[in-house]
Amino acid sequence: MNIKTRSKNFDITPAIDDYIVKKFSTLEKFISYHDNVLCEAEIGRTTTHHKSGDIFRAEININIPGQKQIYAFAEEVDLYTAIDIVRDEAERLIVSQKNKYKTMWRRGATQIKNLIKMIDIRNTDSYKKIRNFRRKK
Repeated sequence: MNIKTRSKNFDITPAIDDYIVKKFSTLEKFISYHDNVLCEAEIGRTTTHHKSGDIFRAEININIPGQKQIYAFAEEVDLYTAIDIVRDEAERLIVSQKNKYKTMWRRGATQIKNLIKMIDIRNTDSYKKIRNFRRKK
């Protein structure tokens, strides 16, 4: 997983960069079935006019080939808290999307299985007798 970090109205220190890489690299276990995953993280201060301090914003944008783009953001008073919230939200979205993909795959496989059963039933002699009996009426 490729993790790119950007900042807005804020300077990234090596400690913050390491924390971001450490937190977002744990998402890799949920998307290990893809190799070319791009993870773009953006952190920054939203405004500087608050009386009680700065409000920090953390965003994550994950591009998984062949699937929907995953986007999560959080605004908090503490930067590390915002990063943790974004990571948890991204994990929830990845797992949800993965489960939807599996469900659709199984649904399609079930439909194909039912079609094969119908083809096998139509080729039997008893089906032909019933079909011919219904036509005579």
